[in-house]
Amino acid sequence: MTAAPAPSQLPLKGLIVLDFSQFLAGPSAALRLADLGADVIKIERPDGGDLSRQLYVSNLSLDGDSTIFHTINRNKRSFAANLKNPDDLESVRQLIRKADVMIQNFRPGIIERLGLGYEQVSELNPGIVYGSITGYGDKGPWRDKPGQDLLVQALSGLTCLNGNADDPPVAVGVAVADMMTGAHLVQGILAALVRRSISGKGGRVDVSLLESTLDLQFEFLTTYLNGGGLPQRSQIGSASGYLSAPYGIYPTTDGFIAIAMNPVDRLGELIGCQELTRFASTDSWFSSRDEIKALLHRQLATQPTAHWLDILEAADIWCAAVLDWPTLADHPGFQALEMTQRITNARGIDMTTTRCPIRIDGRTITSPIGAPKVGEHTQDIRKQYLDKEHTQ
Repeated sequence: MTAAPAPSQLPLKGLIVLDFSQFLAGPSAALRLADLGADVIKIERPDGGDLSRQLYVSNLSLDGDSTIFHTINRNKRSFAANLKNPDDLESVRQLIRKADVMIQNFRPGIIERLGLGYEQVSELNPGIVYGSITGYGDKGPWRDKPGQDLLVQALSGLTCLNGNADDPPVAVGVAVADMMTGAHLVQGILAALVRRSISGKGGRVDVSLLESTLDLQFEFLTTYLNGGGLPQRSQIGSASGYLSAPYGIYPTTDGFIAIAMNPVDRLGELIGCQELTRFASTDSWFSSRDEIKALLHRQLATQPTAHWLDILEAADIWCAAVLDWPTLADHPGFQALEMTQRITNARGIDMTTTRCPIRIDGRTITSPIGAPKVGEHTQDIRKQYLDKEHTQ
């Protein structure tokens, strides 16, 4: 692995980020800012902290917290504060005066009642960039619904794009709404920081899970909104509600193969399926999509994946084996990326996780610092930012 940039070389070195958010979307945004060099201070309730500490995808835990929490809160510091306690709230207000960025994902109206809404915070610190995440925006009939990934996938129409024609709606198997929203928040925050560097003006960045999930579907939504009709999932190997054959996933004798946009008649010649060669027109790839896919399904199921890859890749056909994680982890293509890193917390508990996917100056970004315990850095942060000699 190319050596990671030294902390002093990272582009956000020197920025202070206060992360009041919980679960996935906000913490994922703060994680990316931490990876890029910011000092991310996680403001947590003293009695239990971020609720994602107890949010499990399995029964696997680490040092008393879920692996989800460890994965998405590495490289941060924790400051324990009860925002309903006047003394703790005043300490937080002092931190806000020194911060560059604040991130929060309270339900609409709650953060204002705590005295930490944007207008209130900007009076304390006019240069702050204030990032706010909601489930469905701050107006409309869904305003107060729980901002949860699966619910957003359902309401956004995303679940109707996955699976085959006869399947019920199928959710994406990862928290795609949360992750996309976190990425959009980072984009907005960085843009606001650039503006501040020019004008000195801070600002507010608002994102929502629903808007981000709608944006994720912008290609297909645009097609629909401009008269392209509703997406129709194919009967076999569906991978897109709009794209023509052969786009999809097909079984082989020992696994599956994915085939992207390719001329159907040429594909038929290569795999020895004469029936496919009659589909020479682009229009037929749409109008006869299910018939073409059925023929491909039948032919590709006669040989192993490697057999077809040898033929198709040599002919510059866009295709790939469908890998499970054990196969992926053993593959030289994955290993060449050096996409994992080992992190260790203050008690010496360590785990393997993914690294930041961004490279800076040709170098990958890694950090060995694991996720904190609740309030682990409260005293250090007080000494650094809140002692009298530092607040003058």
